[in-house]
Amino acid sequence: MVAQFVRLKLTLLANTFRRSVWQTIGVIVGALYALSIVVIALAGAIGGGFVDPVATGQVMVVAGSVLVLAWLVVPVFLYGVDATLDPHRFVTYPIPRPQLLAGLAVAGLVSIPGLATLLTVVGTAFAWWRTPLVVLAALVGAALALGLCVVGSRAVTTALSPLLESRRSREVLAIVAIVPLMLIGPGMSWFSQQAADVTDEGGMSGAIAAAARVLGWTPLGAPWGLAAAAHDGAWLGALGRLAVAAGTLALLVWVWDRSLTRTLTAPATGGGKGAKAKGLGMFNRFPATPTGAVAARAATYWLRDPRYSTSIVIVPLLPVVLAFAARGADGGASGVVLALAPLTAWVLGFSISADIAYDHTAFALHVATGVEGRADRWGRVIPVLVVGAPLTVAYGVLSAAITGHWPWLVPILGLSLGTIAASAGVSSAVSAHWLYPVAKPGESPLKQPQGSAGATMLAQAVASGLTMAVSAPAIALTLLAILLPSPALGWVTLLVAPVLGVVVLVLGVRWGARRFDQRAPELLQRVLSYA
Repeated sequence: MVAQFVRLKLTLLANTFRRSVWQTIGVIVGALYALSIVVIALAGAIGGGFVDPVATGQVMVVAGSVLVLAWLVVPVFLYGVDATLDPHRFVTYPIPRPQLLAGLAVAGLVSIPGLATLLTVVGTAFAWWRTPLVVLAALVGAALALGLCVVGSRAVTTALSPLLESRRSREVLAIVAIVPLMLIGPGMSWFSQQAADVTDEGGMSGAIAAAARVLGWTPLGAPWGLAAAAHDGAWLGALGRLAVAAGTLALLVWVWDRSLTRTLTAPATGGGKGAKAKGLGMFNRFPATPTGAVAARAATYWLRDPRYSTSIVIVPLLPVVLAFAARGADGGASGVVLALAPLTAWVLGFSISADIAYDHTAFALHVATGVEGRADRWGRVIPVLVVGAPLTVAYGVLSAAITGHWPWLVPILGLSLGTIAASAGVSSAVSAHWLYPVAKPGESPLKQPQGSAGATMLAQAVASGLTMAVSAPAIALTLLAILLPSPALGWVTLLVAPVLGVVVLVLGVRWGARRFDQRAPELLQRVLSYA
C-alpha cells in the first residue's frame, strides 16, 4: 500500500511536466534551487565537521530546529495550496488507517521540499565521518528529524483542519504568512553573522551557542543534538535527547491518527452564519459616480481581499528588512535606509498592475454596465494615491530621522512622490493590456496558478523596467542632489520629480483607458479563461 501511494504521488508529479512549458520550467528551476541549497548545507556540515566539530554541532542544532519548525508551521499557512493525496479522497476506499498513515507519510517526501529535506538530514549526518559511532547516532537522529518533519506537518494541519476550512481563517493566515517570509532574509543574515563568530577554544560564541544548548533539549533540536552529545561523550545526554525526539514523534503519530479519524468520519463543513450588513461601507465615502463606485470597490478590495492586503502587510515590514540590510552594508547603510520611501512608493503603485485579473468573473460587471475606461482606470488609482502618498511622506521622514541626514529629506520626498505616481501610471497601462493568471478569489495569495510563473515574471519585469525608465530623470536628480551635495538641486527635485510622475500617471491612465475601451470584451474573455 505504501508503494502504491508513492507511485500515485510520482504520477501526479510527472503530470506537472505535461501541463505547460512554463510550469515545467518552474519545477526545474525550483529543483535546481533546492539542490543548490542542499549542496551548500552538506558542504558546510561536512567541511565544518572536519575543521571544528563542536561549532558544527551547535550550528546544526539551531539550523535543524528551524527546519523542523518550518515543516510544522509553513503547511498551516499554505493550507489548500497543494491538495494532492488529500485524505478526503480516500474516504470511500477500505484502507486500514495504519497503512493510510504510512502511505501518506512516505508519499509526503515525494516532492521538491521533501526530497531536499531527505538529502539534507541524511547527508549532514556525515559531518561526523571521523567517528563511525557518532555517524550511527547522527543517522538515528536524522531518521527522527525526518519523521518529525513529515509526521508533524501532517498532524498539525489535520488537527487544525476544522479551523483552516474556514475561508476567513485561510485569508488571515495567508496575510500573516507574509511576515515570516519577509523576515527570512534578515534572519539568515543575522544567523550567518553569528555563525562566523567562532571562539578560539572551539564552538560558537554568543547567541548561537546559547540557543543550541536550549534547543538541543526541545523536540525541535533534540534529533540534531543527539550526534553532538555522542561526539562530546555525553551518552546520558544523548539518551535523553533520543527519548525526547522519539517521544515527540510517537505523540505526533497519535495526534495525527486521532485527527485523521475525526476528519474522515465527521468532515468539517463550510458555511456558517453570514456577516450582518453594516451599511454601504466604502461606497458611503466616495461620490456616487462611475469613478467613485470603482474607487469604493477597489478600496474594499484593499481592506477585505488578502490578495491586496498582502501589499499592506509588506509595507510595515520594509523598515525592518532595510534596517537589517543596512547592518551589513559597508558604508552604504544610509543609502539603504533612505531607499525606504521610494521602495514603498513603487510597491504601492505596482500593486494594481494585475487588478483586472484579480477581479476575476466580477469584471463582467464593468463590461455589462458599460463602465468607461477612464472611470475604471482612475477609480483603481485613487485609493492607492490617497493612502500611499501620505504613507510615502511619513516613511521619508522616518528614514531621514533614522539616518540623521535631514538635508536629504527634500530630494527623497520628491523622488518618492514621483515614483508612486509613475508606478501607478505604468500599472494602469500594463494591466489594461497584459493579463496573466493570478490567485482566484478565496485562494491563498501565495498560490501560483499552474503554468503562470513565466508569464507572471515577464509581465512584472516589463512593468518594473518601464517604471525605472520613466523615473530615471528623477533618480538622477536625487542622486546629484545628495552626492554633490546641493540643497538647491534638492528643491528642484522636489518640484520636478512629482511633476514628471504626474505626467506619467496621466499618460498611463489615458492610454490604459483607451486600451480598456477597445479591448473590454477581449479582456473579459481572457479573464474567464483563467476561471
